[in-house]
Amino acid sequence: MAASPSASVPLYIPVAAAGGPSAEALMVCGEETRANIVRILALPSSPGTAASWADKLYTCTYALPGGALVLSVKEATGPDAAHAYFQDLQRSTAGAAPIEGLANLGFPAFQTPASAVFVKDNFVLTVDGAALPDTLGPHQVTRAAFAYQVATTVLACWSE
Repeated sequence: MAASPSASVPLYIPVAAAGGPSAEALMVCGEETRANIVRILALPSSPGTAASWADKLYTCTYALPGGALVLSVKEATGPDAAHAYFQDLQRSTAGAAPIEGLANLGFPAFQTPASAVFVKDNFVLTVDGAALPDTLGPHQVTRAAFAYQVATTVLACWSE
């Protein structure tokens, strides 16, 4: 996401390294995603993160009160490969149900009681809240609703 001259500049701007994850993948561990998580859960401070990059999969784990939130981006060689990866993931994920209608934002997507997965271009975004309590935050949102909300904030950044 590029900042316009009049836009506020984030405190942390991830930079893609040669052979490493793309700028889009790095966004899941970037300041904007972190700020959205803090806002959604009304956290008093930013959560710590740990990131890894292996086999074209960038993973960012947020240490939240009550458990870990894991965001990952699989970078495929192209849209067809991303769709194939997504379909394999959907078939192998217990409780996977398609997200349909306006809720899928026009992208192939599925959800479980603790996660949300979307495919856009050559990226497959997974937000996994399985290690979190059933409900969280001041509004007691479910893990599934929280995962969906975080996923849609990342997709919004990818569209800017």
